[in-house]
Amino acid sequence: MASSNGLKLRDRDAIVTREGLIFRVFGYTHPPESYICDLEYAPSTLFQSKNPKAFRTDGKNVFYKFYEDEGWNFIQKHFPRYMVLHKPLGKKVVGVHCGDVAGVRKPEEALKRLVETEPKDELLKAMHEVLEATVFRLGLCLEDFGVFGSLLHGFYHPKFSDLDFIVYGRENLEKIRSLLQELYEDSDSSFSNEFANDSPVQGKVWRYKNLTPQEFVWHQKRKLIYGVFHDKASGRVIKVEFEPVKSWKEIQNNYGEIKRITWTSWIKAILHIKDDAEAPYMPSVYKVEPIRILEGPQVDDLKQVVSYLEEFRMQAWKGESVYVEGNLEKVEMQNGESFHQITLTYGPRYYEQVIKKV
Repeated sequence: MASSNGLKLRDRDAIVTREGLIFRVFGYTHPPESYICDLEYAPSTLFQSKNPKAFRTDGKNVFYKFYEDEGWNFIQKHFPRYMVLHKPLGKKVVGVHCGDVAGVRKPEEALKRLVETEPKDELLKAMHEVLEATVFRLGLCLEDFGVFGSLLHGFYHPKFSDLDFIVYGRENLEKIRSLLQELYEDSDSSFSNEFANDSPVQGKVWRYKNLTPQEFVWHQKRKLIYGVFHDKASGRVIKVEFEPVKSWKEIQNNYGEIKRITWTSWIKAILHIKDDAEAPYMPSVYKVEPIRILEGPQVDDLKQVVSYLEEFRMQAWKGESVYVEGNLEKVEMQNGESFHQITLTYGPRYYEQVIKKV
């Protein structure tokens, strides 16, 4: 997606501001001259977190990562300039105007640099092994993959950081998922499914009202993109993730096609998934038809569920029935068409929102 001043960015690309705030470009639909974003990291001079997982350093500077809706709250309170007007919503959302972009970091370029550099530590050596067992084994192009998180920003820790990859394009995603399933089932492969049991949620404070820890683990397990690499060389167990992002040819910015989006009410419904083509991406879009509306307006034109929350990406597949709870919105298009959608997003009642297989 290109803005009118030529800056071409897509989901998971990183924007750095003059203050050192690091944003992740969010999705593919953006207002002119700006990008809708998530705030991911801030230098310790601007923000500090008590969360032990939040600390990052590149050896010179200290950064802290934002979790859940922390970034949204931080921007609202301290940096309202990093809000952009979303005209169809009639309100401002977290984002960066193109004129405020001090630097850009692209995941595919960062991975290329890391691969071309002689691996100097145990994490980069493990990264080469994982790529050999997945991307190169399948004969896929390295250009269709990237890295995000601490590897992208240069503040990874060789002994503690994860391997966070991006896979560009639905076709590559399906090939990687299929191979990962084979690797998880092969006891000699050094790979296992991160959610093979409930250890990832043990001891965690659970805030979701309509999703149990067991349901969360069950859904995460079948996504297959969350793995663990048992690195023999270092003796480490390293989390490996393949994050889906659209390829350039799959991207369409339909911002100008939407006239207005209006919040209607809270809704609870049982829905049938008609199409899951957009489910792997952010925002995740599920084309649906209602089976039963349990609470809220009995609308007959409920066409889709849109989730801006990563935990609900790839949550359901075509042909399945799901329970959904969230914000009912009316969408009016520029061509005169209108329909309703359920949106899961940041803000009030965050932990009541859900989409899960019935």
